[in-house]
Amino acid sequence: MTGALRLAALLVAAVIVFLLPGQVPALYGAFTVIAILAVAAYGLDIVLSDLGEVSLAHTVFFAAGAYATGLLATRAGAGSWTTLGAALLAGVAIALLLGLITLRLREFVFSLVTYAATVVAAALAHNWNFLGGSDGVSGIPTLDLSIGPWALTARNDAELWPFAFVLLLVTLYAVRQFRRSRPGAMAMMVHLNPRLATMSGIDVRRVRLGIFVLSAPFSAAAGWLYAYQRAYVGPDLFETYFLVLMLTAVVIIGKRMLFGPLLGTALIIGQERFLSFGGDVNAVILGGALIVALAFLPGGLASAFTGLATRFSAKKNSREDVVDA
Repeated sequence: MTGALRLAALLVAAVIVFLLPGQVPALYGAFTVIAILAVAAYGLDIVLSDLGEVSLAHTVFFAAGAYATGLLATRAGAGSWTTLGAALLAGVAIALLLGLITLRLREFVFSLVTYAATVVAAALAHNWNFLGGSDGVSGIPTLDLSIGPWALTARNDAELWPFAFVLLLVTLYAVRQFRRSRPGAMAMMVHLNPRLATMSGIDVRRVRLGIFVLSAPFSAAAGWLYAYQRAYVGPDLFETYFLVLMLTAVVIIGKRMLFGPLLGTALIIGQERFLSFGGDVNAVILGGALIVALAFLPGGLASAFTGLATRFSAKKNSREDVVDA
């Protein structure tokens, strides 16, 4: 398929996805949540797939974006553009601080430290009155990104869906461009062969820090929009559910696939919304999916389907050779 045909196919698919909830209004809520949480997962995807590190702190960036939004919107009366900027800055600041702390750490130890940061952040959210304590922050006003005469507000999921869709498209474009850029190539070299990267003149620590900080705004932006979608933020954002969801979304389809986290998130939220077996059972299904993906499908479902297709093709060719003989 040529580049023009591929672009046309993607545009058609995007239009269909955007218009689909309008045909089935009950889908607006699910599609909005899928888009938001997929954006959050793309932040983790950059660190896990491109840098080769398992960050367990991206729920902190997600929650930081949400809390910055909730606090400024309810206590300072800040508009949605201001809260977006604050959410991005909060995510970057926390990522920079955590990145400097973990600069010398790799793999298992890095994961432990990032998880410890999540535990500390959750404890602060539960006990710090400034953040609302265990009650969280409620009464967040509706999203309003109006510019001059253009009224851009969202009072419900149907009106919020276009904003979530645009945020998802921007994220997909940004991730695609990053992976085609020099920093993306350096991240992969640092991931696959840090010694060769050092010999090539690449500052490995600087690249690791830069990519880690770069990943934070994606998850923070998702937290920003999620705060408006729920009109509430609280300590539940630090629950294991969001961390496992992000990890599963990244690995279940296949790492470093542009649409992988989106499809993975769609599978998870689709099961919860339309094939739900109750909260506890859904949690078991989500955790089980992560275990299966890590233990039996290291290349994800895409790799598994590719392997099956290859085997089928090989068997078909062998049968044809026998017939010809």
